[in-house]
Amino acid sequence: MKLRSRLTLMTAGAALLAGLGGAAYAEEVTLTMAVPDWPPTRIMKDLFDKQYKAPSGNTVKLDIDFIPWPDYYTRLNTSLTSGENKYTMAVSDSQWLGAFVEAGYYKKLNDIIDADPGLKAALDDMHRAPFEAYATYPHKSDNIYGFPQMPDIYVNFYRTDIFCNEEEQKNFMAKYNEKLPCTPEEMDNVDWDMYEKFGEFFMRKKGEMLAGKPAENDFYGIAYQAGKAYDFSTMQINAFIWQYGGNVWDETQAPTGQAEGVVNSPEAVAALDHYLRLTKYMPPVVKTGGMDIFKTDELFREGTVASNIEWIGFAESSINPETSKVSDSVAFALPPGLRGEDGEIIRWANIGGQPFVIMTWADETQVNEAVDFVKWWLSPEIQHAYAAQGGQSAMKSVYNDPKYVTYRPWNRTWAPGLDWQKDTWHIPEFFEILVQGQEQYDLAITGQQDAKTTLDNIAKFQQELLTEAGHIEEQ
Repeated sequence: MKLRSRLTLMTAGAALLAGLGGAAYAEEVTLTMAVPDWPPTRIMKDLFDKQYKAPSGNTVKLDIDFIPWPDYYTRLNTSLTSGENKYTMAVSDSQWLGAFVEAGYYKKLNDIIDADPGLKAALDDMHRAPFEAYATYPHKSDNIYGFPQMPDIYVNFYRTDIFCNEEEQKNFMAKYNEKLPCTPEEMDNVDWDMYEKFGEFFMRKKGEMLAGKPAENDFYGIAYQAGKAYDFSTMQINAFIWQYGGNVWDETQAPTGQAEGVVNSPEAVAALDHYLRLTKYMPPVVKTGGMDIFKTDELFREGTVASNIEWIGFAESSINPETSKVSDSVAFALPPGLRGEDGEIIRWANIGGQPFVIMTWADETQVNEAVDFVKWWLSPEIQHAYAAQGGQSAMKSVYNDPKYVTYRPWNRTWAPGLDWQKDTWHIPEFFEILVQGQEQYDLAITGQQDAKTTLDNIAKFQQELLTEAGHIEEQ
């Protein structure tokens, strides 16, 4: 689910500093930044306003343009391509790196990092998965274009009042001869087969008994992303494909890596079949292509779903009584995965989250202030403060600190979850790949097409597109 902001430099004029025997100049610098509108960026703005002091002595203000997630790519892309130079920084989804780097919008940062030991040390302290996803283009190369703002991964949000209910526990054991998981540690051991049982077991009609009382509305056991917009089915489908041992087109293998025979491999088809099978246990909106990250979040907070696989970035609102009807009964665990032959759960997932980027039209002063802001953001003190308010840190020294897991109940999943993250499609053609794939997946999710046909169509499209673009050599 994966900143261009503008530093508008305003010279405040000369300020005569009494007692220093001469004239000095102070500047007022406004960092105008495009960001998606959700809790992680709101927390960032609050921390900046309360704590930031520019090392330069300049008066630095952060002017943020909060843009709704569904419109974010379109509005940022429109601004960049218009030439208006509105932003000097942005929070960019990782998949946009290739398109916007090749178009000349995002500044390469290697020289800045090489000249700044503190900044280099901060980057060296990062987990490789978010660093490679958010910073590098080409993907996993040595070319650096970003700094993590909000790293993000999937986590299992679930309701303890449902899963730990004594009557539900007894009935589940009677039906499946297995214990219904209750504690986070038990839920960590849930694979997709068990998750499917949740879906079957907890489907209740309005008025049927649920955890000792009649259900107020139709109720469902499970939910994950299956929406047509943006990347709201692709990210979860990628996870299934990787867990089955299949792959999406791998840009790091260009130009020899193929789409046909890989994207539609037998493993990938089996994975998509599995993904589709579970949707029958989800709220009926899934059959309309509307099960996006916002709908699953809403359904869970409204009390309609027992377990929701969602980005950690949405977790804060689920425990807030002002925004969640189930705030007093939410717990968090690692997301389900595919159990391997050795009994261990394979949890590969598509990383979420976003990096800061700096625009190429920023002048030297603007770049210096932006870099100082990023260094402040990546400092241990601020990373801890961010995590304490519901954000996440990619810094190993921060999230490995014993304090980290005490900040929020989902932080227990963070370190083990990071080790299972992959990313995909940083190339300029990512949007064509994404749109066509989303349309094909929607046909499968809504019952109009089977898994093999879907992946055959996607593989053929990608093979032709990527060959024409020079990412795949003709066979």
